[in-house]
Amino acid sequence: MRLILTALLFIAGLFFVFLGIGFLLTPASSGQGFGLTTSGVEGLATIRADMTAFFIVAGGCMIWGAWRRRGDPLLISAALFALAFIGRAVNAIAAGPHDDFWAPMLVEALAVILCLAAYRMLPHRDFAGGLNRQFGR
Repeated sequence: MRLILTALLFIAGLFFVFLGIGFLLTPASSGQGFGLTTSGVEGLATIRADMTAFFIVAGGCMIWGAWRRRGDPLLISAALFALAFIGRAVNAIAAGPHDDFWAPMLVEALAVILCLAAYRMLPHRDFAGGLNRQFGR
């Protein structure tokens, strides 16, 4: 099971990193697939910077966790995708759902589940226990 999880992490991480590279190199065409349109150079810069950062950091942490067989970097990916999921859910409630709004939410939910399952299975730092031991509690 651990081997399967690390393989899934690595493959998903590669997918997200390549997606981020796509936003870096071709922000206008990559953004259209996400419903993003540009309004000049500022719009291109925003898509290029923000979307690239999101996907490369999330995917890079997944690859890092799988490669090193460590769970700690997976919390970063899980947090990013969980916040994206929450943002989409808030938008669906506030502005109403759009066609196929559930598809990216499904990808984000699966990424969170994968990262948290792998975090529990792979070695990781016990943050609370480590602090308690450090301060003699």
